[in-house]
Amino acid sequence: MVRVIAVSNPRLALAFVDYMATQGIRLELRNSGEAAEIWLADDSRLEQVQHELQQFLVDPLNRRYQAASWQTGHTDAGLHYQSESYLHTLRSKAGPLTLSVMALCIAVYILMQLLGDDVVMYWLSWPQDSSQYLQLWRWVSHAFLHFSLLHIVFNLLWWWYLGGPMEKRLGAGKLFVLAVVSAFFSGWAQSLFSGALFGGLSGVVYALMGYAWLSGERAPERGLMLPRGLMVFSVLWLVAGYFDILGMSIANAAHVAGLVLGLLMAFWDTRHRAHNEQ
Repeated sequence: MVRVIAVSNPRLALAFVDYMATQGIRLELRNSGEAAEIWLADDSRLEQVQHELQQFLVDPLNRRYQAASWQTGHTDAGLHYQSESYLHTLRSKAGPLTLSVMALCIAVYILMQLLGDDVVMYWLSWPQDSSQYLQLWRWVSHAFLHFSLLHIVFNLLWWWYLGGPMEKRLGAGKLFVLAVVSAFFSGWAQSLFSGALFGGLSGVVYALMGYAWLSGERAPERGLMLPRGLMVFSVLWLVAGYFDILGMSIANAAHVAGLVLGLLMAFWDTRHRAHNEQ
């Protein structure tokens, strides 16, 4: 018995299980409490299942998957939905590190409203000169600075959506490394274009986007994915920022640096799987 993948949406997992049943492959769906796990009894069919899974992840809402549930006659697989509070949903899909970063960003944002942006940036901004280089927190603390409600809500929603699953699947250590490294390199890239006065978690968010998308493409069994449609939207948003289409001040260099770093880290982490398949 081998676990094929863990999917956060039980209904999508059921659609894939039903579709594979129409192909003559029996999969078992298990509820782990945090995700719907798909298990395969016949290990010899794993390669075929993984191939079909790649196609499914590209277009999970395709009609052939929806039709499979009708064809097999299943409407559920013992996975019960229950009414949950927003707070419970928030906590159930994210680990301590994800939630701590969100709380810290909110606390810093509140301080910026109470004390003013300049006061908080004086302590947390990217190093402005060599005298601040040894204040090591500055190399990453700029990521906690947000300058509007839209700015912080947008970044924290993406951080929760991408960082939560990463912490759940790969552990807090992996998320911590990606967040710190991407905060540093995206901050460094942005400082080359705009100096030290910038802030936001978006460089880290773009790193998560790149990591989740490429991990899903190369190693879907790791349980991370970002639909191609969302990835295309993210890249278009990045391009729009460069052409100032949105009329907003956007840290474009930080976005690009974060995205590239996330892609490189995902490529490195999935290299052994790609090598083994050759």
